[in-house]
Amino acid sequence: MSDLVILESPSKAKTVKKYLGAGYDVIASTGHIIDLPKSKLGVDIEHDFAPQYVNMRDKADIIKELKKRAKECGTVYLATDPDREGEAIAWHLSHLLNIDEKRAVRVTFNEITKTGVQYGMSHPRTINEDVVNAQQTRRILDRIVGYKLSPFLWKKVRRGLSAGRVQSVAVRIIVDREEEIRAFQSTEYWTIDAKFHTKSSKKLFSAKLAEIGGKKAELSDKASADAVLDRLKDAEFIVSSVKKSQRKKQPAPPFTTSTLQQEASRRLSFQARRTMKAAQELYEGVDIQGMGAVGLITYMRTDSLRISDEAKAAAAELIKKEYGEEYLPEKPRVYKSKSNAQDAHEAIRPSNVELTPEKVKSSLSNDQYKLYKLIWERFMASQMANAVLDTVSVNISAKDCLFKASGYSVKFEGFTKLYEETNDSDEQGGALPKIENGEKLTAKEVLGNQHFTQPPARYNEASLIKALEENGIGRPSTYAPTISTILDRHYVEREQGNQLKPTSLGEVITALLKDKFNNIVDVKFTAKMESSLDDIENGDKDWVDTLRKFYSGFEQSLEKAEKEMDGKHVKIPDEPTDIVCEKCGKPMVIKIGPYGKFLGCTGFPDCKFTKNIVNETKGVCPRCGRKMLLKKSKKGKPFYGCENYKDCNYMTWDLPIEEKCPKCGTTLFKKTGKLGKIYCAKDGCGYERPLDNAKDSGENRGGGSEG
Repeated sequence: MSDLVILESPSKAKTVKKYLGAGYDVIASTGHIIDLPKSKLGVDIEHDFAPQYVNMRDKADIIKELKKRAKECGTVYLATDPDREGEAIAWHLSHLLNIDEKRAVRVTFNEITKTGVQYGMSHPRTINEDVVNAQQTRRILDRIVGYKLSPFLWKKVRRGLSAGRVQSVAVRIIVDREEEIRAFQSTEYWTIDAKFHTKSSKKLFSAKLAEIGGKKAELSDKASADAVLDRLKDAEFIVSSVKKSQRKKQPAPPFTTSTLQQEASRRLSFQARRTMKAAQELYEGVDIQGMGAVGLITYMRTDSLRISDEAKAAAAELIKKEYGEEYLPEKPRVYKSKSNAQDAHEAIRPSNVELTPEKVKSSLSNDQYKLYKLIWERFMASQMANAVLDTVSVNISAKDCLFKASGYSVKFEGFTKLYEETNDSDEQGGALPKIENGEKLTAKEVLGNQHFTQPPARYNEASLIKALEENGIGRPSTYAPTISTILDRHYVEREQGNQLKPTSLGEVITALLKDKFNNIVDVKFTAKMESSLDDIENGDKDWVDTLRKFYSGFEQSLEKAEKEMDGKHVKIPDEPTDIVCEKCGKPMVIKIGPYGKFLGCTGFPDCKFTKNIVNETKGVCPRCGRKMLLKKSKKGKPFYGCENYKDCNYMTWDLPIEEKCPKCGTTLFKKTGKLGKIYCAKDGCGYERPLDNAKDSGENRGGGSEG
């Protein structure tokens, strides 16, 4: 009789089955099988917040199959993901299949490799009820906030809205930044910038005015800048000091979930959801030519920087072989995790460093390859020697003014031979020519330059994830779904350059929540709640007491808000346009509905004319030659359709690009994924070519990826 191993993912089940071999049957639950009911609160607040779990309707067939297999097998092992959600799924499965909770049948895999799977199976344990209680508390908190607060928003703002414990704080952070930008008053300032060369070298180098009369140079207008320039007209520029030194530059640590999402956003222009999709696939297993299904990376939801000794040794061996012993640090590196890190898993790393990105490239999709390359290079660089820079700082005196110049040259490239973090290149100027103390310099130009202080930048996905992590909002598994939620519900929208800007709807809801439910959108309160969940997981807090304390204050706020808002309704301001209504001639405004923005007539309710906002692409329809428009399905998924939708029903999920077909001259389309290609969709043409990672790079908005 075979033992049964239950995982969450079918693709992971396939990989694990290969390593377990005969004697084991492997099946996937495809995620949660039990949850709170959708039709009601499903939490008995009066009786210690007891959750009223039900079998999920869409999992009826899977539940039936799980019960059947469990009866026919020997031991049932619960091998769901090694995090809170996975522990909760294992707990639900144990109840569904009548497994004694005291039996050691819970196994976890930090990596889906033969070693990782065998280690997990040889170290079964009991289900950790503290971890389950932490997940259960989060689920109940989110359900209470969503089911109690959302109806309030329906009555006071608009039906179909929702509030969430983490999502509402994320929106507030973006709204607060927008308010900072609006309130910002730009200030003029000037700098004095010079270009010099030495007597022995005509190579120009730059220097900036740093001090005037021994004080920091602060020039507020053109007049003060011109006064300095006049003073310097006949001045001699003498080198007053030259300071040479060496600086060692350390590599960035291996990735956590947060830093992976940030770097993939900066370097690859991946949205968080896209990053986690590719990472999940790499963890669960990919069919590698000649090897079968292989899990290429360790578990991708982690806040730890810990690396196993075996992984360090394997990396050191490869570095020594490929780059030389001088590229190894004196001793293996140890990176310290943040104080509030759960440290349940290792940092994200390749499960087998010998499988270099180029070795597996042909077996990976475009996204999988790009992300695996990023993870592999970052991990390997984290185990390499420091880069060594020769730095020089030069002070240049002219009358009572002091200019400063700095530069560097690379003495030893170290880890930078392989990888350097995107925002890590902070050195200025490159190498300076040979400069001697007391030397007289020739000024090629000395100019005054006008500047204006800039408002803080809007958040993008990378900087928002960083802000959420720094403030203790959410955990590794929540960043991507939180961002997806606030975008899907039209509280936030993307501007050019992937900037996140609040919509009028998002601002109205945030203002209302700040006024009536300040704790719900308070960053410190939400961070404290996240710490409470960690304490529950560690067995230091009781989950029912935590819920009681939260609910008493929340209930009072809700009752007070209902009284204060009785008979009141909050209007969402419309965005004016210069478009005229085709029916009545009145101006049209941009409104926000359940499916996003649309144009509505200001003559409503007398005139109910509405119109979709048209987003044109760079391509034309391959059937009729009319413009191709970017549209969205009811679920918010982007697709592309012909503007002549009444007579020509052509649509595609693939992105129309600016490049024309070399055979017939019509628009080409880009399809991503494992079988990604550039192709012509015109009947009878047949032109296509594989995706070129460099030439055809960029965020795809079709082909199954998010927009």
